[in-house]
Amino acid sequence: DEFVEIRVAGLREQVNAGVAAPGPDGLVPKEALRRIRASVLDLVREQYRLLGDILLPALAAEGIVVLRRHAWSDAQREWTRRFFTEQVLPLLTPIALDPSHPFPTLLNKILTFAVRLEGQDAFGRDAGIAVVQAGRTVPRLIPMPADVAGVPHGFVLLSSLIGDNIGALFPGMTVVGCHPFRVTRDSDLWVDEEEVDDLLDAIKGELPRRHFGDAVRLEVSRSCPDDTARFLLEQLDLGEDALYRVDGPVNPARLVALHDVDRPDLKYPVHRPAPSPRLARSDPFDAIRAHDVLLHHPYESFSPVLDLLRQVAQDPAVVAVKTTLYRTGPRSEVAEALVRAAQAGTEVTAVIELRARCDEAANVELATRLQEAGASVVYGVVGYKTHAKMMLFLRREDGGLRRYVHLGTGNYHTATARAYTDVSLLSADPSLGADVHRLFQELTGLGTEPALLKLVVAPFRLREQLLERIGNQARLAAEGKPSRIVAKLNSLSEPSLVTALYTASQAGVPVDLIVRGICALRPGLPGISEHIRVHSIVGRFLEHARVWAFGAELDELYCGSADWMHRNLFRRVETAFPITDPELRARVVDECLLAPLAEGVLAWELRSDGTYARAPAAGGLSLQELLLTRYAERSRSTNQEDMP
Repeated sequence: DEFVEIRVAGLREQVNAGVAAPGPDGLVPKEALRRIRASVLDLVREQYRLLGDILLPALAAEGIVVLRRHAWSDAQREWTRRFFTEQVLPLLTPIALDPSHPFPTLLNKILTFAVRLEGQDAFGRDAGIAVVQAGRTVPRLIPMPADVAGVPHGFVLLSSLIGDNIGALFPGMTVVGCHPFRVTRDSDLWVDEEEVDDLLDAIKGELPRRHFGDAVRLEVSRSCPDDTARFLLEQLDLGEDALYRVDGPVNPARLVALHDVDRPDLKYPVHRPAPSPRLARSDPFDAIRAHDVLLHHPYESFSPVLDLLRQVAQDPAVVAVKTTLYRTGPRSEVAEALVRAAQAGTEVTAVIELRARCDEAANVELATRLQEAGASVVYGVVGYKTHAKMMLFLRREDGGLRRYVHLGTGNYHTATARAYTDVSLLSADPSLGADVHRLFQELTGLGTEPALLKLVVAPFRLREQLLERIGNQARLAAEGKPSRIVAKLNSLSEPSLVTALYTASQAGVPVDLIVRGICALRPGLPGISEHIRVHSIVGRFLEHARVWAFGAELDELYCGSADWMHRNLFRRVETAFPITDPELRARVVDECLLAPLAEGVLAWELRSDGTYARAPAAGGLSLQELLLTRYAERSRSTNQEDMP
């Protein structure tokens, strides 16, 4: 959905504006759209095949059944009729289409029905077609009592419920067709940052537009007649290339509600993140001052970061905290801790990225809450998104101020800290502290490019340093010396970095890339990239950490917030930080870079033709299960040591 709302919408705008300039891949917008449609059609077919042929039958075998309308018993149909009449009908507003009722502006991605009718109503009208939107307050998956369903967990789709009872909305008329559909709209927010006086107010004003942007895609059921689909396309000012027919519900993501069924035996075992041994036995500031602390989420708990924030409101020695906030949530534990700290009189400075895509409304609310609590809130730098993950604590110690920092690859969001793999570093290193302080000054004030000691920052030097380090490895290989590059990323598409990696491969550098998502590089091309391998890990957790290492021993190691994409390196404020402690560096190299590449570990391997296949040596060993087991054993060992 987001890809269509933002990327496809942007390409359509270019086509409508007559833009014919090709992108880095040589494709003009119209050709890019054509290829996107071909790929998406394949993905949609596979999506519904997996749903209809594998997932739903497997759930049904366990007594979790989505009851299909054509197979309802008389008792089930009677139950659905009563439920519809009592719980759904009052919330529906049918709109008959005639000269006084033009085609409505439908909300973005809301379940809607096109209803074909015959006959005349009490006013003598014969509209022939009506539109019904299902309100967002109505659940899309409705549980049916077990004694009626005949199975332990029976559910009815809202689309089936409405489709079977739609006649109640049009008394005296004959319903000859009822077809669910969904419209996806352009959801990008357009704010000219250099022209507005207050970015917060500007984004507040733009948020309602998200529901009513230009239509980009129309999804209809496979059974929807061609004439009805064409009518909808005409009303939405869309061509046939925007139409997608599906073999199932038009928004299958709503079926995620099935996960709420109380069947723990069918789900992943409950995971309790391990505590950090270094922080478990002492005051966190004392522990960090004594030794850098590294946390690998979600295998290790995010609680130490929260504990530091909570301590701010209670520790009179902490005089200030500065933080970046990209995706956090207005009522999250991080937000609550910052509000309490500000209310307690601590100087709180928050650099909030209001334009974090799809989190704009939440971030507007967060900014408002923090301002009301007395925090200083700024919105970064005009023209650049602040995507860096960093936090600075200033504490009075020994007659002066000591800096403590948290640097990470993931957002300050407790939910994603349990579901995304990320790396956190807690440190009292004076050089890192000074660097983070300088960068905050740059974000909240004015000045030339900050002179930094350890931190590498985009859009200033990050891409250049990456190119320099890749080039160093190429030179070593050309001289016959050992060399290596290993990088773990979400996406790789920045052209100069792709070219540099090709050059390194041609010089003989072994290059291993672990890229979860977009990869614009093709490995294994003779004479170009035969020394490059690309793996992708997909599992229980979303692989999110950005880690890269250079050298035969991988001893030059950085973690960061940036993917190797043009937007991250040129249009965002990003940070990359070195891991210099030998023990911590060895952990990150092993867990983030070497373990994913180990023989027998489940992975997808990118082939030279751009397709993916299971890695040849994959023997069924999940990287994430391996690390879960390792950290559980480490936690048990630590607990036993603490026992008297």
